[in-house]
Amino acid sequence: MTHADIPQWMPSDTRGQLDEARRLVAERLAPIAASATPGRVDRDLIRALGDSGVLGRIFPDGGAASAITLCLIREGLAGGSTAAETAFALQGLGAYPIVQSGSDGLRARWIPGVARGEIVAGFALTEPDAGTDAAALRLAAEKVDGGYRLTGTKKWISNAPDADVYSLFARTSDEGARGVTAFVVSGDSDGLSGESLELLAPHAIGTLELDGVFVGNDHVLGEVGGGFGVALRTLDLFRPSVGAFAVGMAQAALDAATAHAGERMSMGKPLREFQAVSHQLAEAAARTKAARLLVYDAAATYDAGERVTKAAAIAKLVATETAQWVIDVALQIHGAAGLEKGHLLEHLYRDVRATRIYEGTSEIQREIIARELYR
Repeated sequence: MTHADIPQWMPSDTRGQLDEARRLVAERLAPIAASATPGRVDRDLIRALGDSGVLGRIFPDGGAASAITLCLIREGLAGGSTAAETAFALQGLGAYPIVQSGSDGLRARWIPGVARGEIVAGFALTEPDAGTDAAALRLAAEKVDGGYRLTGTKKWISNAPDADVYSLFARTSDEGARGVTAFVVSGDSDGLSGESLELLAPHAIGTLELDGVFVGNDHVLGEVGGGFGVALRTLDLFRPSVGAFAVGMAQAALDAATAHAGERMSMGKPLREFQAVSHQLAEAAARTKAARLLVYDAAATYDAGERVTKAAAIAKLVATETAQWVIDVALQIHGAAGLEKGHLLEHLYRDVRATRIYEGTSEIQREIIARELYR
């Protein structure tokens, strides 16, 4: 990939962050990620992200970075190490509600440590029966003297059960989406437990059980009953960046397939000279660039302060579906070699699948886009 693939309207110093992220992952993060325990939080990797300053870029001065910065870093990391990229993204996802809606005290307590990689953050929204329909969550927040008692189960939670702090969403009333409140919950709270989950591609993810966990009134994020809005604003920022993650994986697969097709000989000529192969590479290049432009258009829309719901949904839908297709094509071009455990394409093939599900499935993105057409 060259700078010609990055939109020319983006400032040159901003575009340079992509190269910086690539260098960082190649020189420092990939070796650490390679020795990580699959499916669990790797504190050495998160500390390295903090020490490098890359985590600090998404929390400048305790605030939030631009969507374009977030997307550039995620795309750059994804091409070299999906484990490093995921660790970076989960820190941002878990901490952003605190940056967005937390009090000065909550931000001061948690965000500097998250940015340094010393504190691990998690985003606790989904439940066994409340994924796409987040407004259906059931975890109860009972009002008590001085705060709330939280009781219930969370599932498929980023960095669970190892996170030090969670942005957690619970039900404070029966008023549907208006009955959801966001809280900051410390990972060492009495009554909080959990276990890790094994997925197709190992990620730091798990369940949480809350048995009367107490949180004080000062640990509410935003307004009581305003938690659904906190979640949606977080997803509006992170959905385009999921697209950037997918584009980074697609580009890595495309680069690998292009190189392989130029070198691998079959029937006396390189694979690239077979039209069936060259046309697939051309299609993969076109789709990857189109997805990238949609991602950065959504990021620019967010940064301009405009309504981004439709653009974010389009970016996530197209980029993740594109990445799945491009990686499949790249694996096909590699043949049996791409299926071997540890091969880049085998790794990407497993990792890309989840992007079409988390932070809103492809189906819900289509629902959002269709609804927005009639606004």
